[in-house]
Amino acid sequence: MMVRPAEEEVDVEVRREDQDNINKFARLNARLQELKQERSIIKQSLERLDDASTELMMSGAGDQVMLLIGESFFDTSEDAATEFCEQEVDRLTEQLEKLDEEEATLLEEQAELKKALYGRFGKSIQLEA
Repeated sequence: MMVRPAEEEVDVEVRREDQDNINKFARLNARLQELKQERSIIKQSLERLDDASTELMMSGAGDQVMLLIGESFFDTSEDAATEFCEQEVDRLTEQLEKLDEEEATLLEEQAELKKALYGRFGKSIQLEA
């Protein structure tokens, strides 16, 4: 157990509004963690698509290739597979941009909540992840 010096402790009653702000901060923090996981999954998918595009370019024979969509393989041309990869890269890049925008918004909201809560409770509250 850590004992704080008396000047650091603030004895303030927790109002309903304060509790709502603390809960909102926790929800925002949980969503930020979800965004990090989603971003990681999208980046892995982009890496796989980059590898697939490289393999398609290296083959260069214009042959038929097998394209995996979901759990099924489809026989398609090299050009169609390349186009599919490009479309998927565009789609995933757009998703990544949306996640970045949402993260920026969440961080702004958290900054406002931190300012209000630290202003009210001082060092008596810990709001970091």
